[in-house]
Amino acid sequence: MKGIVRHCLIFASCMGLAVGIAYGDSAASRGQSAFGSGSGNESGWASDRVGVGVKASFLGVGAEVATRVTHRTNARAGFNILGYSRSFSKDGINYGGHLSFRTFEAHYDIFPWAGNFHVSPGVLAYMGNPVTANAVVPGDQSFSLGGQTYYSDPSAPVAANGRVNFNQVSPTATVGWGNLVHHSKRFSIPVELGVAFQGSPKSTLNLTGNVCNAPSGALLRSCMSTSNSNVQSNVVAEQGKINKSMAPFKVYPIISIGFGYKF
Repeated sequence: MKGIVRHCLIFASCMGLAVGIAYGDSAASRGQSAFGSGSGNESGWASDRVGVGVKASFLGVGAEVATRVTHRTNARAGFNILGYSRSFSKDGINYGGHLSFRTFEAHYDIFPWAGNFHVSPGVLAYMGNPVTANAVVPGDQSFSLGGQTYYSDPSAPVAANGRVNFNQVSPTATVGWGNLVHHSKRFSIPVELGVAFQGSPKSTLNLTGNVCNAPSGALLRSCMSTSNSNVQSNVVAEQGKINKSMAPFKVYPIISIGFGYKF
């Protein structure tokens, strides 16, 4: 329940950022118009307030809505969904991995030349666990943890599950072409390029079952639970290796193309 509440608060924050910016800047624009400082062009876009779009990106497929703030700015918010499964091997353990991106985003689009090109600071929020993996190590199969070799006990095979998380809320910076709230056209094809500064991914690895120092039938063979402190120290070392290998992903690329409609 706490997780659901936290996710709702994050989504509300993303939406609040877009709506709050829109309200504040729109109020300023109305104030300027009241004193006769608005231009003819700015009064022309007053009726073009909302646009919606669908898109495909490295974050998955998604939808977004934008509202005009001033003649040169929009506030925009949306969500993305991406699911992908595949098997992979890490240090002798064969995992079944699943990528499950559920993200919300909010952007403030700035059109410096009042055309299609825009610069967009924003935020990205991840919901849940973006990357998860599970495995069962067959009895007597060898694998390594933190540089130490173990064998899965046939009487209590090792089961492993892990996850990889990013910073739950991350700043983004993008540039793009296209405007969901356009002056004259109902339809648009927005394109966006940029990055999310999501921080270094952090892995969590959990093991159950027993590990042995040698396969069945070997002399001086001994087994212990994966909860043993020595095994757990090697689990922590293995997490460190995984985190180090994923360090380049602290900056995640954003490339998207979509289709928009203006009301």
